[in-house]
Amino acid sequence: ISQEEINRWNVELHDQSPSEIIRWALSQFGSDEAIVSTSFGPYASVLLRLVTEIDPLISILWVDHGYNRPATYKYAEKLQNLLDLKLHVYSPRLTAARRDALFGPLPIARDNEGALRQFSIAMKLEPFTRAMEDLKPRIWIAGLRQEQNTNRQSLDIVSYDSTFQVLKINPLFYWTDVRMKEYLLQNNLPNELDYFDPAKGDEKRECGLHASWARNAVNKQKTNK
Repeated sequence: ISQEEINRWNVELHDQSPSEIIRWALSQFGSDEAIVSTSFGPYASVLLRLVTEIDPLISILWVDHGYNRPATYKYAEKLQNLLDLKLHVYSPRLTAARRDALFGPLPIARDNEGALRQFSIAMKLEPFTRAMEDLKPRIWIAGLRQEQNTNRQSLDIVSYDSTFQVLKINPLFYWTDVRMKEYLLQNNLPNELDYFDPAKGDEKRECGLHASWARNAVNKQKTNK
């Protein structure tokens, strides 16, 4: 896939609805070669409802790193029951309890950026990489939106993810929080704002799945196998 093709697709899809973008994405390779990633964070029900309306059997991937708040686990259970998700749950080989015993409390970005990156590699990248190797998707549908943080402002609807060698689609990229809330109300969907991602430290950072340094970390993991 050339960058010229990706640029053309982004122009063509810019004014399309998320549902139209999802249908376009699935027409490229088929639903059986697509995955939808979720963290069951705020507004997760929007993307999950949109994709399962189009294909109820599409694979949903959740990396449960073991540090989610109780509200997140309850929200995940609620959406699983509501939308009957075909959910694939992957957890790190290193449990949360074992990690805490060996390495201590969760790292904080301002104190130790290196420790936070190592946490992200062990607790998110490792299980996500394993999931991608097992499921072998060619399309990765994600919930990234332009207004979420400064790192995402330069992204677009379609990109090629060289870390996992898949076409990455962000159907909600141009939706604002206001539009997300409208969709929740219009479709009577639950939401949960009590959420924390320990791999980010704060909402201005990227976790390992979408960070620019992820490719080197994944390649190193594969080399060490």
